[in-house]
Amino acid sequence: MNTLSLHLRIPWFSRASPPVIRAASSQSIQNQTLEVLEWRALCNQLSPFASTTMGLSATKNGDIPVGDSAEESRTLLDETAAALAAMETMESRRLGLSEILDLSDIVERAMAGQVLSVRELCAVRTTLMASTSVFQKLRQAANSDNRVTPLVDLLEGCHLKTTLEQEIAFCIDCNMSMILDRASDDLEMIRSQRKRNMDKLVSLLKHVSTRIFQAGGIDKPLITQRRSRMCVAIRASHKSLLPGGVVLSVSSSRATCFMEPKEAVELNNMEVRHAHSEKAEEIAILSILTSQVSEAQRAILHLLDRILQLDIAFARASHAQWMNGVYPNVTSEHTVTRELGEEDLTSLVVDIDSAQHPLLLGSVLGSPRGGNTFPVPIDIKVESGTKVVIISGPNTGGKTALLKTLGLISLMSKSGMYLPAKNCPRLPWFDLILADIGDPQSLEQSLSTFSGHISRICQILDIVSENSLVLLDEICSGTDPSEGVALATSILQYIKDRVNVAVVSTHYGDLSRLKDDESQFQNAAMEFCMETLQPTFRVLWGSTGESNALRVAKSIGFNRRILEHAHKWTEKLKPEQEVERKGSLFQSLVEERNKLKLQATKTAAFHRDLMNLYRELEHESHDLEKRERALLKKETQKVQEDLNSAKSKMQKLVAEFERQLEIAQADQYNPLILKTEEAVAEIIEACFPNYLALAEEAYSDYSPQAGEMVLVSGLGDKLGTVVEEPGDDETVLVQHGKIRVRIKRKDIKPLPRSRTTETPNRSLLSKRQINMKQLGSVLQMQSEPVRVQTTKNTVDLRGMRAEEAIHQLDMAISGRDSGSILFIIHGMGTGVIKELVLRRLSKHSRVSRYEQANPMNHGCTVAYIK
Repeated sequence: MNTLSLHLRIPWFSRASPPVIRAASSQSIQNQTLEVLEWRALCNQLSPFASTTMGLSATKNGDIPVGDSAEESRTLLDETAAALAAMETMESRRLGLSEILDLSDIVERAMAGQVLSVRELCAVRTTLMASTSVFQKLRQAANSDNRVTPLVDLLEGCHLKTTLEQEIAFCIDCNMSMILDRASDDLEMIRSQRKRNMDKLVSLLKHVSTRIFQAGGIDKPLITQRRSRMCVAIRASHKSLLPGGVVLSVSSSRATCFMEPKEAVELNNMEVRHAHSEKAEEIAILSILTSQVSEAQRAILHLLDRILQLDIAFARASHAQWMNGVYPNVTSEHTVTRELGEEDLTSLVVDIDSAQHPLLLGSVLGSPRGGNTFPVPIDIKVESGTKVVIISGPNTGGKTALLKTLGLISLMSKSGMYLPAKNCPRLPWFDLILADIGDPQSLEQSLSTFSGHISRICQILDIVSENSLVLLDEICSGTDPSEGVALATSILQYIKDRVNVAVVSTHYGDLSRLKDDESQFQNAAMEFCMETLQPTFRVLWGSTGESNALRVAKSIGFNRRILEHAHKWTEKLKPEQEVERKGSLFQSLVEERNKLKLQATKTAAFHRDLMNLYRELEHESHDLEKRERALLKKETQKVQEDLNSAKSKMQKLVAEFERQLEIAQADQYNPLILKTEEAVAEIIEACFPNYLALAEEAYSDYSPQAGEMVLVSGLGDKLGTVVEEPGDDETVLVQHGKIRVRIKRKDIKPLPRSRTTETPNRSLLSKRQINMKQLGSVLQMQSEPVRVQTTKNTVDLRGMRAEEAIHQLDMAISGRDSGSILFIIHGMGTGVIKELVLRRLSKHSRVSRYEQANPMNHGCTVAYIK
């Protein structure tokens, strides 16, 4: 498997050409073909989809893999399909290819004997870890979707060098970019000795610096480093305070000296020796790891090559999604027969529907404003047994674009890329794609347009093979028409026995007659609208087109006398043909053909929709009754499960409420009721989501009476007394405490009425059928939590250490119920525990507010729990 720009196929040589000259000619004409077809620009379309730097470089340089055989090209296409399946299976999970680095330069430095740095070894470790992760993710995706298997096969034979990765991780901390002490026993010992020596040195210098400060020798103690030695700062006028000291440096003002005390000289010398020993040991460790990277050179480069193939496969898959491409069927046989109904028809060797030029399509898709129009899709239909297709038609009619489109999509299919077409395109695998398109004239080589064309065609004929695709634009143009026709005919007769397919554009009408004598030729024409005098860029396969030069000249206002003379010359050159009649007949046939094609398309679409509807209705009618019974059974089972679940939860909730009510203190009633009400509301909402809506509907016709106690939803379901009944404006005058306010009738609800006789017995309180949410709101409205201090709601932190006090405080807060209070005794003392408590309460998520227990007690704080 090669790349088009670097590894070019050199076919068999003719006896007339020396091998070296012929190889150079082959490479030259293939490079010219790639340049003419703008292959590198197409590869650049893959660049935004590459994840690694290797993939980005390969796509920008046009060095993507290309199959050397039909089997290899199909393998590349299968890898693209596998990448699409992996993207679908993995969804939002990242594969992690972007974390893989190009290690080729690092491996080359290791092979050259250069010691790798910590950063470079960490790059090796990161790449090996990321490669292992990618392999594992692909295997997981393949377990759920076997279409991903070709990607797993790419990495299956790679040595992931986990031992090397673990060795680097053991020796180096890549987050800190430093070698760890455990990398070697010697390094650990050296660093330990260096630390002890540095501790002594710093302790000594601190003592000296403090003595200098106390003696007035410096404004504040300062320890620093000069010339890689630790020293202290001292005023120049007080150097006598350090007898025998060494001046290492002075400040710019000369007022301050940086001196090494006599007592620190030996310790500094020891620090220098330890630093050198540590550096030497680190280099030794890096050398060992470098040698291991060098030994793994072949495995690492092989892994990087497979990662590059994987990255480009995903880039091809993303590119296919971007341009809505389809999987091509690459055939290796020239003739294929397929069955359609009961008739055997000879298939098309090239069968591509609605192909679009990928570069023109890419310019539209890549335009942020979308100002360009989409290229006109063309059908490419080459009959089986055809060797040469001759395309005729007007200038600017799209002949050259057709040749380039066919050339590019042939290259795309060889390299595993999806095609910008519809349905299932089929085309042969071509070993060589050779093109003569454009103006090859060269002033330096004294070549005219005609000479340049002939020179390139000569090179093509010299290297062409029976599996090649040849594209010739305006064959033998730029010379005498009669000689050009004769030479072109001879060239095409020569090519038809030596190529797989050749597609040729021409203005020579005589070349279209070759089909009359030989079945290996096929005609095609670019459609031209006689009404608008504009090309439609559509191909009419099996038809012969005309240049329509005189019609175009007349439409743009060319001189009438010149056109009349041109008509006369045309009649003299073709006395037996009725030119005008032939053009009109051709146009009418084209119009009729378009009408029939449109009608056939509409009829097929209508028939397809009708059959789909018939099959859908037939399928629905077969199991409608069965589905109805299954649905009813399923819904009944679901309702029963919800009822059982709600019943079980309510029984547990009632039992727990009764148990806690028995042991609760007076100040705990409010939070207990609120907590139970919330649990009831959650059960109702989870099991009966329509309950609240039904309750609202039940209240819609409610009319409060004067003197009645009601719940006002506009005030948070608080209790109020009706003063005046609803008037014409549908408002009610309600008194809440000392405040009277008018409320809309819809915002007022009646108090729930119990169906059982109320009893003061607290154990029977849970049996009342009450609205817990409304009762909790009433209690909350009437009073704050009762501030009665008991042993259960008090925590004493006096005499504890800070850590122990905070721990006990957190446990006490966690153990309190919502809406309760907590008395915290911290005492006065030094105020440390009090300060810690207040700071903790201000940041705790469960504390709504806090305050002193009373104005006279500063040693106790009350916290209100949310």
